[in-house]
Amino acid sequence: MRTLPIIFTLILLTLYVGCSSSNGSKYSFTGSNIGKDVKSFQVNYFQNNAQIIEPGIDRKFTQRLQDLIKDQTDLSLTNSNADLVYEGEITQYRVSPMTATANQRAAQNRLTITVNVRFTNKKKENDDFEKSFSFYHDYSGDALPTGATLDTALEEIFERITQDIFNASLAKW
Repeated sequence: MRTLPIIFTLILLTLYVGCSSSNGSKYSFTGSNIGKDVKSFQVNYFQNNAQIIEPGIDRKFTQRLQDLIKDQTDLSLTNSNADLVYEGEITQYRVSPMTATANQRAAQNRLTITVNVRFTNKKKENDDFEKSFSFYHDYSGDALPTGATLDTALEEIFERITQDIFNASLAKW
């Protein structure tokens, strides 16, 4: 029975060593594919340029993107001269009725947020892009997009958008 932990450890070690490549890329269990010469990233402040301004979502989004990249890579967050740079703006914050009741009132609303991202990889310029990412959250027509309803919506929307940005820039999905 004592050989089981040793075998398990050897398998994990083999998988870990196998998660590198001969072309100088680092692969992680999160799916990122980052060159060995890439050491740092910076996320510039994402200004809210949407027609409807919801206070604080620009700061929350910027922090959420920083946290996701820190958590899923071994890169260092810097304020300037980073190897990878994320910048852009929130371009849309829209609430739309999705379904109506018999009284012509909204039974369900949808909050949609769109973020335009400019990604620069100073070590590999072919990876640079400018692209919009968007996601939504549906909520009851009786609720307003404030308080707990807004917090839940932002959590879901920002989780999806930041993961999509990560996948496009570092996982190449």
